[in-house]
Amino acid sequence: MMWDAVTEALGGLYPEVQPWHVTYPVEGCRLRAASAYPAAGHWHLVSYGLGERWGFELTLRVARGAQEVQPPQWPFVLLDRVAAYVASLDGPVEDGQWINWGGPVTGFPHTDGPDTGLTVLILAEDPQLGGRFLQLVGVTADEADGRVEVAEDPLMVTDPGRA
Repeated sequence: MMWDAVTEALGGLYPEVQPWHVTYPVEGCRLRAASAYPAAGHWHLVSYGLGERWGFELTLRVARGAQEVQPPQWPFVLLDRVAAYVASLDGPVEDGQWINWGGPVTGFPHTDGPDTGLTVLILAEDPQLGGRFLQLVGVTADEADGRVEVAEDPLMVTDPGRA
């Protein structure tokens, strides 16, 4: 998937919105860039740089406060770390797979992210963008194992404050 296709897909969802953009250093990072679009109650982040090799990009929806005008930095770090993880695998990743992150998905205490009980990432088809976009969804280990039911959320927003 080319960068223009990613920008067009997100621009279709958020036509009047100016996204936040970050670029990653060439050395030591898997992604080339990522963008965060302010949406109703959350940031909608998207990666750039996986599509040419793997045919999909990562997305992530992160809860945000009404007064929050700038996205936190930890989701950008998470996107790049997951991209590195994907690159290390022998096979493809797909909808329904999950990754036991081994600690808070926010990167706490090594990032600006809060401490949280969300330690597993589920990969799901982005509900608004489709299968060429795999959304990361942060859940607790008990939710991933099916011991606790995940609350219904059609956009699958990751909210570190809920666990």
